[in-house]
Amino acid sequence: MKYTQLGRTGLKVGRLILGTMNFGPQTDEADSHAIMDAALDAGINFFDTANVYGWGENKGRTEEIIGNWFAKGGDRRDRTVLATKVYGNMGADGEAWPNHDKLSAVNIRRAVDASLKRLRTDHIDLYQFHHIDRATGFDEIWQAVDVLVQQGKILYAGSSNFPGYKIAQANEAAARRGGTIGLVSEQCLYNLAERRAEMEVIPAAQDYGLGVIPWSPLHGGLLGGVLKKEVQGGRRASGRAADTLADPAGRAQIQAYEDLLDKHGVEPGEAALAWLLTRPGVTGPIVGPRTAEQLASALRAVELELSDELLTGLDEIFPGPGPSPEAFAW
Repeated sequence: MKYTQLGRTGLKVGRLILGTMNFGPQTDEADSHAIMDAALDAGINFFDTANVYGWGENKGRTEEIIGNWFAKGGDRRDRTVLATKVYGNMGADGEAWPNHDKLSAVNIRRAVDASLKRLRTDHIDLYQFHHIDRATGFDEIWQAVDVLVQQGKILYAGSSNFPGYKIAQANEAAARRGGTIGLVSEQCLYNLAERRAEMEVIPAAQDYGLGVIPWSPLHGGLLGGVLKKEVQGGRRASGRAADTLADPAGRAQIQAYEDLLDKHGVEPGEAALAWLLTRPGVTGPIVGPRTAEQLASALRAVELELSDELLTGLDEIFPGPGPSPEAFAW
């Protein structure tokens, strides 16, 4: 595994991040533990989760699975950089009691304690805001974070799904407070097929020293050889992948992508991950394997070198939006 610093911090993390969203809903506890063991053995030291994972009446289940894995010992917790998230409504019925969701100081304090209990640990390394909270100012958020840092319950704070201007607002508010490190990472939707983050989110992250952690690096399976799998009778596309393939132009684009990679003898999913590792500001993509085989494929991407010819071809198929403001101004 190759390592890098998380943004402007001194924290070293692997260039692949283990996403755990499938643990519980799609991958049972025993297999989830096996995947986490395999990830550590391969050098992946950065695990990402969220308090709402498990979904529905099972919200929090994913954190519990990770906590049970930590409880097995063997320096599992000590070797893991643990990231979780706060914002979502934790009510099983979809109705939140007042102050039991979003980013008020009250909910941040409550949510941290609940996550620590489920995760069976005394601290969270990276505590991420899962969404912006339009009703709560950053002075209140940073006051809550400062208390948690002083208590030793969290070490760093990060954002997820923030627009560029909110990254700027958050870190300017932190700077005004003094002594508050501010956001150190941004977890955003970013991949070959979805490059809008290049306009403002990634430049803002780079200017403020945030590490960029792309989620959905295969765009819901769209970039993982979906057409080849379709021919071979594999799992059918769903979600955003199915929506893209239903459009003739989108299907033609994915066919061109798979044809290009076939010409270069590269697996589509591995190429999509390797491409992200070439992008400025990217710490590493989040991979969410359901099986040990999917983890092994992701690991191969770290060592994959994409030729200049292939990178040019990928840009031709999936052109980025260009820098802001030129991308939308002229």
